[in-house]
Amino acid sequence: MNEKNEKRILLASPHMSGLEMAYIKEAFDTNWIAPLGPNVTGFEQEICAYTGAGYADALSSGTAAIHLGLMYLGVGKGDIVFCPSLTFSASANPIIYQGATPVFIDSERESWNMSPQALEKAFEQYPHPKAIVIVNLYGQSADYDRLKAIADAHGVPILEDAAESLGATYKGKQTGTFGDIGVYSFNGNKIITTSGGGILVASDKRAVEKVEFWATQAKEHAPYYQHKEIGYNYRMSNVVAGIGRGQLQVLDKRIARKKYIFDYYKKAFQDLDELEMMPIAAYGEPNYWLSCATIKTDVRVRPKELLDYLDSKNIEGRAIWKPMHLQPVFKGSAFFNHNPDEPSVAEDIFMRGLCLPSDTKMTDADLDRIVTRISWFFGAASARY
Repeated sequence: MNEKNEKRILLASPHMSGLEMAYIKEAFDTNWIAPLGPNVTGFEQEICAYTGAGYADALSSGTAAIHLGLMYLGVGKGDIVFCPSLTFSASANPIIYQGATPVFIDSERESWNMSPQALEKAFEQYPHPKAIVIVNLYGQSADYDRLKAIADAHGVPILEDAAESLGATYKGKQTGTFGDIGVYSFNGNKIITTSGGGILVASDKRAVEKVEFWATQAKEHAPYYQHKEIGYNYRMSNVVAGIGRGQLQVLDKRIARKKYIFDYYKKAFQDLDELEMMPIAAYGEPNYWLSCATIKTDVRVRPKELLDYLDSKNIEGRAIWKPMHLQPVFKGSAFFNHNPDEPSVAEDIFMRGLCLPSDTKMTDADLDRIVTRISWFFGAASARY
């Protein structure tokens, strides 16, 4: 039972800046309530200015952006698409929307992202995939020098799922800009939010124009409603985009706070033998969206025990994404292991990992309470075993 005398500490919740209301009020005052409008255009331009992307199209969700991105890359019925196994299902579901077949790729330990070795193995069996979805997991960039070299050698386009990594960099360049198509999410738990929504970016103007056409029901230029293609109702509303414009102004502050939280945990747990924080690859700077950790292999405690204990103390944590190749809905899908003689890296991280509270509104007192609870838990667990 939760301890009622202590406030609940959340995993990651929306953190409004106070700047959003000016844009929302303008939308109401000018009656720009429906999709499209000055806030949508402004948000797209500001995302491009921040990330260095060439063009952007604001959509109703990151999933919608992945879907239309795959459509633009020509993914269709019967095609093969490579996708990381260790990710949220939204990275893989649009592959199915298009009637294509996902082939799942294991992670590397250095970043928890797609393994170049496993990707090479996948090409040996499936030499002609239509596209590769590469995810920047938990706000950390994948290793694009290595992954892109493999993709380019085979002539296969990349859709970069940067849903979790807005503001993160790889060798000084913003994530979301390495693929032929890039995708960001503004879901309520992301580093900045529009309550819901996403955005697709590309260096090719034609890609964004085509996606915008599909996202607005594929209406042809005609004096009446005419449609030659199937379209979707995927555009972002002017009100929601106003929230995003206010949020974007404090993105750097949110990243700094997320890093502070990660570093706080790392320092606090440096002498705790049972727990280690997610590795940070030397090639880039994450946005530290969620502070993740793994329980060490020689500890008999499972993440669920720790998560249940924290929940009983009014502290919200979360399990690591369950790998896609273990999901019932994808049963029988091909999977390529980083280390074929051992359990996959993705499975190992899932079995030992958890996400710690990473809410940017937490105080140092909140962080100290979390650290104290976790340290006590492992001390008590050691006594049990």
